[in-house]
Amino acid sequence: MVDFKIVISDPSTGKTYQKEVKDDDARKFIGLKIGDKLKGDFLELGNVEFEVTGGSDYCGFPMRKDVFGSGRKKILAVGGVGIRNKEKGIKIRKTVCGNTIHAKISQINVRVLGGKPIKVKEEKPKAEKNVEEKKDEPKKEDKPKTDKPEGKTEAKKEDKVPTAAELTEKKEEVKK
Repeated sequence: MVDFKIVISDPSTGKTYQKEVKDDDARKFIGLKIGDKLKGDFLELGNVEFEVTGGSDYCGFPMRKDVFGSGRKKILAVGGVGIRNKEKGIKIRKTVCGNTIHAKISQINVRVLGGKPIKVKEEKPKAEKNVEEKKDEPKKEDKPKTDKPEGKTEAKKEDKVPTAAELTEKKEEVKK
């Protein structure tokens, strides 16, 4: 079973959309490289052309256009995808994925080509209760324990701490 999360960016509107594809539709992506173009008919977006711009595998390693193949490789790089330099000119060894889409890729980034904005049916997440509604709900209070053994009573906090007068009385009783 092959499934990908497709992140579609629309430069004409500046919005991005996410769509999941599984099995037969997902197999159409396998073997494509970064920079390849494809039609969006199977994504149910009409006759729109897309360009693959990148992605990441199931562990989060990013795909790089300049790394050939479909597996992970350790590269020595100064900058680019997957590299954040603290100092200028420092080379860093990083693990990245190749530029070919394979079964272990989990996310594929694509860009809409052409000037027409696309129409995507967005699935709205289930709405949570508003903060105001939560305020109106009664708070759950802890119920007092009813399973007390008979004959034993709990002392109140006030009874546990003797006052100064009680302490002096007890001292006097002990002396007598």
